[in-house]
Amino acid sequence: MNTVFTNARIFDGSGSPLFAGELRVEGNRIAQVATGPATVSRSDARVIDCQNRVLMPGMTEAHGHLTWPTSVEKFVPGMYLPPEELALTTARNARILLDHGFTSLYSAGALSKTLEIKLNEQIQSGGMPGPRLIPSSVEREPPNESELDPGKVEEHQLGADGMRAFVKDCAAIGAKAVKFLISGESALKPGASHELLYTEEELMAAGEQARESDVWLTGHAHAAEAVKLGVRAGFRVLYHCTYADEEALDLLESKKDEIFIAPTIGIVQAALDAVPPPHFDMTHMKEDAAIVLEHQKALVPELRKRGLRLLIGGDYGFPFNPNGRNAWDLELWVRHFGYTPAEVLHAATALGSQLMGMGNELGQLRQGFLADLLLVDGDPTDDVRIMQDKNRLVAIMKDGQFHKTPEQQAWA
Repeated sequence: MNTVFTNARIFDGSGSPLFAGELRVEGNRIAQVATGPATVSRSDARVIDCQNRVLMPGMTEAHGHLTWPTSVEKFVPGMYLPPEELALTTARNARILLDHGFTSLYSAGALSKTLEIKLNEQIQSGGMPGPRLIPSSVEREPPNESELDPGKVEEHQLGADGMRAFVKDCAAIGAKAVKFLISGESALKPGASHELLYTEEELMAAGEQARESDVWLTGHAHAAEAVKLGVRAGFRVLYHCTYADEEALDLLESKKDEIFIAPTIGIVQAALDAVPPPHFDMTHMKEDAAIVLEHQKALVPELRKRGLRLLIGGDYGFPFNPNGRNAWDLELWVRHFGYTPAEVLHAATALGSQLMGMGNELGQLRQGFLADLLLVDGDPTDDVRIMQDKNRLVAIMKDGQFHKTPEQQAWA
């Protein structure tokens, strides 16, 4: 059935201010958008009175971890579950992200080699609810002994040939994004963020194979040299970039039309706010988080000034940073990075769709674009914290189909 949304205030994702208007959906696409007092056709359509609520595009999570087990609905004290429970928890997390307004998700790595790929097949076939997904396999890193180590690769082949084999294998099983930890993580091991985990030869080989296999490379990169290697190797998105120096910034700027940056503020603030159980000492993690926050508060305005495309995504799914709290990033960007609510919503919608490779048909409320829509009770361009309350999402539509209608709760 066709659907008409009337009496709406429309945030179209382009960065333009709210406007009063109407919108018509036919099939899975937006057929008409009208600015009041103009109207859209009501022919053969269900009409929904938005009651002056805000109609906006669905959001994109740019650093998704659906297999990271903890969510706002289920606390898991560690990072690992038996395979069957992990599969069901991952499916649950996909539904939770959609419940909270994230109609698209770019994976930043998984705890299972093929789980996200099989999950995506189920979502695409209509077998279960979840966002549009760029699936990933297990993220690639050398072995370590951290209690919160999220990535495990069965065979750690070294050298350029090992990198090519890993990327080629990920592509063969259906992964679209391939994750590498280019640098370590000081939150888990003191000083590790400044250490490179791969050589330039290895990463260049990974980049060559990614282009040949038609997959995207995703990089965890804190160190300045890690950022530089990621850019030179052709990574699509780099997370953190905490210690980027002038040379790294110049390289990023030179590739601003090809690369995306996600500073990943959610996990940083979550570490600072966490109250861990007595047996888990987060002292070092909190100290590192305070350092990272100060660096990112200086970094993000500089990246914006240089025209880089910056995306929300805060490493959600850890026990102290649960899946489903992802819209918290919006508030943190306003608080720490100087964004207005409308600016960060633009990043979460129009820019997020570009990361998904769908910028010409997703992330904006425009004629011909895919109908991924949120109807919000309140004005998130005034107070973006509204987006953290799933009950304020009166309706959620993905691909022209309601996941949640104004009259009923989401499919749970």
